Amino acid sequence: MRELPKELTLPSGLVPPSPPDPPATPKDAATVMLVRDTSAGLEVFLQRRVMGMAFAGGMTVFPGGGVDRRDADTSVAWHGPPPAWWAARFSCDDALARALVCAAVRETFEESGVLLAGPDATSVVADARPYAEARAQLVGRELSLAGFLAEAGLVLRADLLRPWSNWVTPVEETRRFDARFFLARLPEGQRADGDTTEAQDARWQRPADALDDWKSGRSGLLPPTWTTLAELEECESVTDAMTRERVITKLMPRVARDGDTLRIVLPGDPRYDTAATHLDARPGDQR
Repeated sequence: MRELPKELTLPSGLVPPSPPDPPATPKDAATVMLVRDTSAGLEVFLQRRVMGMAFAGGMTVFPGGGVDRRDADTSVAWHGPPPAWWAARFSCDDALARALVCAAVRETFEESGVLLAGPDATSVVADARPYAEARAQLVGRELSLAGFLAEAGLVLRADLLRPWSNWVTPVEETRRFDARFFLARLPEGQRADGDTTEAQDARWQRPADALDDWKSGRSGLLPPTWTTLAELEECESVTDAMTRERVITKLMPRVARDGDTLRIVLPGDPRYDTAATHLDARPGDQR
């Protein structure tokens, strides 16, 4: 695990002074890094979330969101590794694994307009814009992914996704997610857009450039996003990224106080086991 830089701190107000008691239960979620090859190297699709949103407002993120109960529908036409394969990678049961993959495909379509599905097991739609009405209905929860794919005669292409990582929001936060991160190549002919009410802008960037934007203060990154960008920076191409073997361990950061600054610490950091339960505690206070 790459060590987080000391400059990576939490935005003011993101974490309450005292954690909920009991802690909020994490909601299962899927996050997808869309990548493409360019003459300048691998690029990833990023969105800046609208300021004022309840979670990660103003931060630069990958498309993604919470699992909908209908994502577990077993009627979805499916091609690729079966749910049991995904369950083994993400250390969960088959039903949740199915829901996570479906959520990854649905959220990617809702938030970026990219559709990881095709007329059959060997093809992908070349242009997802004809499905704009269905996209709006999915966003409004008027339509389920299973219903959309069935009506459109499409097959979910699970083989276009790769498992990448698993991050759990710290217990100190009031809104928590158990987010599984996926990697996907932008299908040929399709385009990613920022046509979502959750993002104020969207762009393709080389991971190194996105990290430079964060370092210069032009964007904000949460630890999972920073870490993933740093990992993608090491990949020479989409194929390199898609074929890397990943051993996925559930990571739950903790929040530690450094003077008046709040930092995320990861397992292995000497501060991890001594992170204050109440963030208004100062170093040396009785816990």
